[in-house]
Amino acid sequence: MTFEAAAIVREKTEQAVEILKEKDVDLWITFVRETSHVKDPVLDLILGFDLTWTSALMIHQSGARVAIVGRYDVPNVERLGAYDRVIGYDAVFQQPLLAEIDALRPRQIAVNYSESDPAADGLTYGMFRVLSRALAATPYADRLVSAEAVIAALRGRKTASEIQLIKTAVERTEEVLAQLYPQMRPGVADTEIADFLHNFLTENGYSAAWDWDYCPVVTVGPDAAAGHAMPSGLRIKPGNLVQVDFGISRYGFVSDLQRTWYVRPAGETALPEAIQHAWDATTVALEAGRAALKPGVRGWEVDAAARRALVEAGYPEYMHAFGHHIGRMAHDGATVLGPRWERYGSSVEGVIEVGNVFAIELGVAVSGHGYIGREENVVITATGAEYLGRPQKGLWIV
Repeated sequence: MTFEAAAIVREKTEQAVEILKEKDVDLWITFVRETSHVKDPVLDLILGFDLTWTSALMIHQSGARVAIVGRYDVPNVERLGAYDRVIGYDAVFQQPLLAEIDALRPRQIAVNYSESDPAADGLTYGMFRVLSRALAATPYADRLVSAEAVIAALRGRKTASEIQLIKTAVERTEEVLAQLYPQMRPGVADTEIADFLHNFLTENGYSAAWDWDYCPVVTVGPDAAAGHAMPSGLRIKPGNLVQVDFGISRYGFVSDLQRTWYVRPAGETALPEAIQHAWDATTVALEAGRAALKPGVRGWEVDAAARRALVEAGYPEYMHAFGHHIGRMAHDGATVLGPRWERYGSSVEGVIEVGNVFAIELGVAVSGHGYIGREENVVITATGAEYLGRPQKGLWIV
């Protein structure tokens, strides 16, 4: 673990204390075991490495931060410097856990489960039963609550260090996407474009921001599958739109961008009206969403602004959310900028906060040509959403 990564974990555990005070939650426990098998998403924020035996990472609003871990994990946690006390055990876990809880006497204990936010739902059913049995004969058995609000705030409110790392990942992604111009020519397959970007990742020691097999997504022409489809060997033809959805993971933080090219047929002197209209409509809709993306606004309200603008321009609404947090992952949990559909649960009711970093995205299919995809990364300031990089201002024409 690098010095910089450890420093960010220390920042986040300190930030967690302030969030617990704000939310009036006494104690937050992240309860895990063998995290190389089942990794709680929040561990990247408050620890940064795997644990083996049953473990409890405890943060109290008083500022107390206690880690109860197996004997052989103690040195790593101590060196991290994020926890005031590190308690090791050999055979019995329940006794030190109950002793620490009893000393803190919490009115409620927030634990790592959620019905709406996958990034706050790392507690397995088996571990929930273990914890419930441990607390069964105590006054704390009926004081367990979801840590969803705490984790969402901690994950969403990026520190200055986190924002800078995301910004750098965005800039590097923009650089390599700009290098794709020579690839955008008739006869080149979507798999070749993917190989170019995979080589960039390998040569620079980066990882893909999501699953390698469809990072990037490369949508070539009107016959390509939309969404998270893997490259399939489709080759570029004159008149095709080519959309690339790509992100890198660099030092543990990611980017998530889309760029679109138009491969002009020989002799064509003007962009087809249908393509120009679609580009203009997506620009208006993207900016409508960004204009609504301000502190204090709820996620669904932002999506509604973008969705309404696209529909008013004569296009069907997109079948996904307008935006999502990015950070440690491309879909970083917490507030979703999406419609009030059942599948998004309460995540769209979250409130936008300063320090949030979002990918905002939408698109339009143009009959006979392909798909125009727009996706940019923004950071929330006191006045609104600011681009972290250089947004695509016009369709890239080859």
